[in-house]
Amino acid sequence: MNRIIRRFDGVRRRIFGGIVVTAIALAASPLAQAETPPPVIRIGIASPSVGNPPVYTTGTIGLSRQRGLFEEEFAKDGVKVEWFFHKGAGPAVNEGLANKQFDFVFQGDLPSIIGRSGGLKTRFLLPTDSRQNLYLAVPPDSPIKSVKDLRGKRVAIFKGTNAQLPANRLLEANGLTERDLKVVNLDNATAQAALASKDIDAVLGGFEYLRLRDKGVARIVYSSVSDPRFTRRSGLLVTEEFAERYPETTTRVVKVVLRSARWASDEKNRGEVFGAWSLMGYPAEVYQEDFIGQPTRVRLSPLIDPFIIQRYKEAVEDSYRFRLTRSKFDVEKWFEPKFLRAALKELNLENYWTPTDANGKPVAAVAAR
Repeated sequence: MNRIIRRFDGVRRRIFGGIVVTAIALAASPLAQAETPPPVIRIGIASPSVGNPPVYTTGTIGLSRQRGLFEEEFAKDGVKVEWFFHKGAGPAVNEGLANKQFDFVFQGDLPSIIGRSGGLKTRFLLPTDSRQNLYLAVPPDSPIKSVKDLRGKRVAIFKGTNAQLPANRLLEANGLTERDLKVVNLDNATAQAALASKDIDAVLGGFEYLRLRDKGVARIVYSSVSDPRFTRRSGLLVTEEFAERYPETTTRVVKVVLRSARWASDEKNRGEVFGAWSLMGYPAEVYQEDFIGQPTRVRLSPLIDPFIIQRYKEAVEDSYRFRLTRSKFDVEKWFEPKFLRAALKELNLENYWTPTDANGKPVAAVAAR
């Protein structure tokens, strides 16, 4: 009887040991670690599209969509990519995030900060345009000559977007606040129409007012082209739930954006990039002027470098100080650079873009996070 028991124990140990070895081998194999991607990837865009079917080309996200790179990347897996465009910009995208309608979103700095401080569980993946300009436009015959002349005037600002924060900073630098103005909250299209009809005295917005100037219905009083303190920023975010459940898919999405960023950052493609963006309804010449003095490799850099970290830290502080948010949070814990690092390595682009310091100056010795 004892011999039978000992023999049974030996067999049991061999079987159990084999199971353990097999489990370890499976866990270590690429097949076992392969991720099954989701059936659908939903991307929310803080901007309207043009035409039917919709055309969207803005930034590196738009270029990726125009070139079909997202669909190309996930076609072999049968993954559908759904796009949602919002005339209501960042605030509308935040509403969609709150309702769990999106996996990824393209947003300006202020709305993404408002969302995060309000409890939306997002992670910042990479910047997509780090130095967008701010413009002050008025009717051609307006007596307004400077920012200081805005006191008591009817001024349009698209609240909750990445134009509001630099607008507040610009006003503060000139001894003003929003309370010193008669601020009207208008989206871009409505503000342009209101300026052309002189229903407002001025508007603080983006490069779209260069087109109105060229049409003779606006005059540019101020531009941040020579003053990066008042520029705007945008980036790509992912929900925490999606990033945790689909890390490989998240990296692949970042790779798609990096491919467009690499192409657009090559100065020989500059004209073609502006031509692609012009499909949104703004002439290529408008983009050429907006990018004056800015190499595409600098402005479209996807690196989470000291410049981006510092700008977003300031944005969190200023948003709270201007009472645009009710709480602050740790920017570096919000940023999630591991997907960017992995994508840069896979595409052999780790040294293509030059990191910049907190003041925006190139620092070759500073590695991207």
